[in-house]
Amino acid sequence: MFTNKSKFLLDNPTQMNYGIAVTDVDGDGSFELFVAGFNGPNLVLKYNGEGFVNIADETLADVGRRAIAVAAGDIDGDGREEIYVLNTDTLAGRKQFGDRLFDYPKGKWVDLFSLPKNRDALNLTAGRSVICVDRKGTGQYGFFVANYGGPMRLYELNDKGRLLDVAAEAGLDLTTGGRSVISLPLVSNHMDIFAVNEHGRNFLFCNQGDGTFKEIAEIAGIDDPDENGRGLVALDADGDGRFDLVYGNWLGPHRMYLQGVPGHFKDVAPPDMAIPSPIRTVIAADFDNDGYEELFFNNIGEPNRLFAYRDGTWKAIDTGDAWEPDGAGTGAAVGDLDEDGKLELFITHGEAAVQPISLYTSPENNNAWLRVLPLTERGAPARGASVTLVGEERTQKRVIDAGSGYLCQMEPVAHFGLGENPVIKQIEIRWPDGATIKISSPKANQLIRVPHPSS
Repeated sequence: MFTNKSKFLLDNPTQMNYGIAVTDVDGDGSFELFVAGFNGPNLVLKYNGEGFVNIADETLADVGRRAIAVAAGDIDGDGREEIYVLNTDTLAGRKQFGDRLFDYPKGKWVDLFSLPKNRDALNLTAGRSVICVDRKGTGQYGFFVANYGGPMRLYELNDKGRLLDVAAEAGLDLTTGGRSVISLPLVSNHMDIFAVNEHGRNFLFCNQGDGTFKEIAEIAGIDDPDENGRGLVALDADGDGRFDLVYGNWLGPHRMYLQGVPGHFKDVAPPDMAIPSPIRTVIAADFDNDGYEELFFNNIGEPNRLFAYRDGTWKAIDTGDAWEPDGAGTGAAVGDLDEDGKLELFITHGEAAVQPISLYTSPENNNAWLRVLPLTERGAPARGASVTLVGEERTQKRVIDAGSGYLCQMEPVAHFGLGENPVIKQIEIRWPDGATIKISSPKANQLIRVPHPSS
C-alpha cells in the first residue's frame, strides 16, 4: 500500500518523538504537523511546496521538556485553536515537568499554565493522552487529560479567563492507569468520552446533555478489565451508520467492537486483527480513496499492520514501505498537508530508539475524493462534529477528530474517498450542539469549509 516519501521531510532531526497533532499553527488556513519532542525540541512541520520544514519558534519548541502527547482545540472561543502539550518525565504518579497550554493572544505564543492566575491548576500527574471536548455544545472546548496514577482532568476557561479543572464537576475525575482517550457522539447525541486504560477497566463516559457524564463501560460491554489498552479509534466499521470502536491492547488481543443495539458493543475482531502485538497508535483513514477506510496498526519493535474491508470482512493487506520491522513507532497521524486530495501518513519514533520521522503516501490512482471541514460559530475547526456522505451506491460517515486515542490527534477534516464513481447525492454535517446542515450534490475533488448555521 504505502510508499516511503520521507525525503520530503526537509527538517527531520534524529531524536525521540512521541505524539502528533494536525492543526493550523500559524493561522494561514492550512494545516501543520505539531510533533512532541521528548529528548529534543517540539517541531512544527509545514509544507512549503517542496517539502516539510520546521517553523516552530522558541516557545513552541520548548527545549528541555519531556513532551509525549499533544492536541489542539479552541478553548477560549477566539476562532483559533490552542495547543495542549502533555509532558511526562515519569511513568506514573507525580511528575516534575508540568504541561503546556499554548495560546496566541497578541501575535505571540504564551503558555497559559505559566500565568500566575493559572499556576494552581497545573497538571503535575503523569499522563498519556489528551483530547479536546465540547461537553456543553457551545463551540468552546476543554482539554481532557488521561492521567496515570492520579485523577483525570478536564481544563476549561471560566468567564474571567482563568483555567479550571472541572473534571469533578463533570463526573470525570476517576483515577486509573490512563492510556488512550477519544471524544465523539458515540452513544449519545453529544460528545461522549471513551478511555482505554492499563491495569484496570476501560471508561465510557456518556454525556448527559447538561455538561455532566455517567460512566457506563460495563453496561456497554467494553470495559475489558483484564487487558491494557493503547491505540484507539472510532469509525463506522460495518457501514450501518453507527460509530464502532477499534483499539489495541498491549501484548493482548486487539478489539473491534461493533455497536449493534445503540449503546451496546460486541467484539468481532477477525483472528488476524486480534493477534497481540506491542501496539501504539491505531488509525482509520481512506488512504487510497477507494471509498473504504483502512485500519493502520502502528507497533513498536514489530512490523506495522494494515487492514482493509474486502468482501464484507476486514482482512490484512500488504503494508508496503510502512511495514517498518525495526521501527520504534510511538505515534502516527494522517492529514492532507500538501492539499492534493490524498492523505499522508506520518509515523514518529521514540522510547526504544532514537529515529527520525517517517512519511508515507499511497500509490497514484484516479479515485475521486471530497474533504469537509466544519467550523464552529467562531470559525475554529468543529472537532466532534459528524459528517455523513450519501453516494450513489453507499453511505459513509466520519467524525471530526478531537483526539486519536494514544498521544495523537488527526486533521480536523472529514476525508471521503469516492473511488471511480464521484457522484455525491448529499452530505450532512451535525455539530456537537445538535445543529445540522445538508448540502446537495457537491462536486468531488474539493475541500468544503462549512460555517456553523448560526454564523
